[in-house]
Amino acid sequence: MALRSEPTARQLRLAVELRRLRDAAGLSAKEAAAQLGVSGPVISQIEAGIAGLSEKRLRRLAVNYSCADEALIDALVAMATDRTRGWWEEYRGQLPTPFLDLAELEHHATFLREAQFLFIPGPLQTEDYARAVYAYRVPELPSEELNLRVQHRMRRKVLLEGPAPTPYEAVVHEAALRIMVSDRTTVRAQLVRIVEVSEAEHITVRVIPFELEGFAGAASAMTYVGGALPKLDTVVRDGPHGAAFIDSEAQLAAFRTLFHKVEAVSLDPVRSRDFIHRLAKEL
Repeated sequence: MALRSEPTARQLRLAVELRRLRDAAGLSAKEAAAQLGVSGPVISQIEAGIAGLSEKRLRRLAVNYSCADEALIDALVAMATDRTRGWWEEYRGQLPTPFLDLAELEHHATFLREAQFLFIPGPLQTEDYARAVYAYRVPELPSEELNLRVQHRMRRKVLLEGPAPTPYEAVVHEAALRIMVSDRTTVRAQLVRIVEVSEAEHITVRVIPFELEGFAGAASAMTYVGGALPKLDTVVRDGPHGAAFIDSEAQLAAFRTLFHKVEAVSLDPVRSRDFIHRLAKEL
């Protein structure tokens, strides 16, 4: 199998999990290679995500690593043998890799949770809202790339609107709802859009109002992506140099707690929908 020049986030996650299993077994890469009957560099290539592996070889590794977690092994096999070429691949070489990695994560997600405090969550954005956000970038994006980013964001809506929509929950601060990223018409249309989609059974939107006292959680913005198992969840956070993908069990536990904290102080879905509806009428 040819080596990959640019593994995806999903392929890298598989590699990380295999490295964790080997470490837990107390084996060196050289020892693992010897048990598998391959040359030393093969294990390093697999754990770097640049080499794939078959179901048979993965299950042999699991035995060699004394892993008895059948659910985890099956999930890793699914990741290793997945040959999905999703719509996001059309943008490879045209958009930064994290855009594609996020779309791939969302495609395979068992559920999605978002906490946002300054912007409307991406899957809920209207085209005009997304364009206004991307157009504010410094340095200014060329019109072709701006259009590609907007188009990509709009196509991410398939996770909410497709034939098998993903359960989605968003906690949004009132600040994000009130910030005028564009003109009043655009912002009003954005609020109406949120009210409409929040009627769907698989979509829950909650609002944290300004009047809430004792709220210091504005640094908790995140996209929490559910995996096949809790230990295969991923948190995505925006940083100054792009998105960061977080997958250590300790950090995942911390972000689960953070999300539940902001969720606990938010308005319930019905009151949130009424709240957003009132804001839209004020504009």
